[in-house]
Order: sequence, then structure tokens, then C-alpha cells
Amino acid sequence: MRSKLFVPGIRPELFAKAWSGDADALSFDLEDSVPAARKHEARGNVVGFLCGQGDASGAKAIIVRTNAVDTAWFGGDLAALAGCAIDLLNVPKIEDTAAVRAAADAVRDSHGQQAPGLLLNIETPRGLANAAAIACADPRVVGLQLGLADLFEPHGIARTPANVHAAMFALRMAAAQAGVFVLDAACARIEDADGFESEARMARELGFIGKSCIHPRQVALANRVFMPSEQEIAWARRVVAAAADAEVRGHGAFRLDGRMVDAPFVARARNLLQAIDREEEN
Repeated sequence: MRSKLFVPGIRPELFAKAWSGDADALSFDLEDSVPAARKHEARGNVVGFLCGQGDASGAKAIIVRTNAVDTAWFGGDLAALAGCAIDLLNVPKIEDTAAVRAAADAVRDSHGQQAPGLLLNIETPRGLANAAAIACADPRVVGLQLGLADLFEPHGIARTPANVHAAMFALRMAAAQAGVFVLDAACARIEDADGFESEARMARELGFIGKSCIHPRQVALANRVFMPSEQEIAWARRVVAAAADAEVRGHGAFRLDGRMVDAPFVARARNLLQAIDREEEN
């Protein structure tokens, strides 16, 4: 999921174009981009479109960002979406494990055995402080998503590289503790391609799997940054092959191209190759 493109639920004229575009995932939004007076309209737009597509999403992951658990719209969102083919439900403003359990129980009640996984937004100081516990709170949680606007703006925190890195690192460690993936935040500066790419590269270096996009022109940037190079893939294959040979010889560590390689490096190589295999299967 190198790129995840937000599509406002009140903009149905954008749905088909986004569906046929290059984003790895689409996130139909019922939350921040939709004013209170148009929540029901947005929900109807999204449900009508997704139900009309059936299971024809192909390789593109389909996500819906619901309204927050403690809002009057959350239950209605889940009930309306129960008949749609959705890969993930993106739940915003998660701050503690109680909210996770409430969301997971509600999703299981509404979707039964077909319940999608949960992608949880970490976008408040309290949420970031509790991120590891949040990620571990329920088996339906498959990923965390960073929300920098809500995390920084109300508190007067500048979006400098140092501050962004600090938030990314904290969230990455929380996700690693739970064994779930983590997605980078959106960048509101649509014209700032360099800034978007800089944040995306930082996220990739920290082990994020992709970045949120709010405009189609950002999709190509995210896809390029988060695509493993041929050299990285080739190196991973060599590491895994050498590790298998070392195991036969009873060695836990080995030398490859002048580098010492042991279990953590082998795990990274295997994870990369498994991610490539999943992409090819889709």
C-alpha cells in the first residue's frame, strides 16, 4: 500500500476517476472532509458506489474512513457499509484501548464473519502516548496511520523534519511492538512536491509501508518512493539464500559482500520479499 488516496464522500464525481487511477488504495472519507449537515449524503454516495462495484476492486485496496467512535454517525456508518466489499475500516481519533475495543465489537456486530480489518488513526498526543497499547488491543487491528495535522496544529507544533521524525519514530516503534503496519500522514501542501517526497522518504527509512495522499498528483510520488529498487530486492534474495546455506552449515551469522549478516538482517530481507510476493499476488 505505497499510496492511499483520500476521496471525499461528498464528491461522487471523483469516485470513478480515483477507482481507475494509480493509487494502491482508496480511502473514501466520511469524516473530516464532510460537514455535519452532509454526513448522510456522503454515506449514501459511498455505499451506492461501492456496492455497485461488487468485488471488482482487483489489486486496489478499498478503505472507508468512518466517523469517530464517540460520534452520532459511527453506528450508522457501520450499518450502511455492512453490505459493501471493503478491505479496511479507517477509524479516526483513537486515543485509548477502550475506543479500540468499542470499535472492534461494533464492527464484528455489524459485519459478522466478513468484518474488515481496522486501520486506526493516531492523531492526538494521548493517542500517540497510548499507541502501542492501542495497536495490541484487538486482533482486528492491522495497522496504524499517523495524523500530523491534528497532532501538531492545535498545539502550535511546527511541521519541521525533526518534529515529524520524532512522531514517525514513536508510532513506528508502537506498530513494531504489535506487529502491525504503519502508514504516513497526508501532506496538505499539494503544490509542495519536494516536501511531500521528503516526508515520504523519511517514512520509508523508518519502515512505513506508504503515505496518504489528498491529491492524485501525489500518488506517483508515493508510489516511486515506496517501491523497493531492483538492487534492494536482489540483495534481499541473496541474503535469504545465504542464510539458508548458513543454517545448513550450523552458522547463525555469516559474511556477505564484506558485511556481517545475522538474524535481524535476514528478517528484514524476508519481510521485503514477502511484501513483494503479496503485491504480485494482488
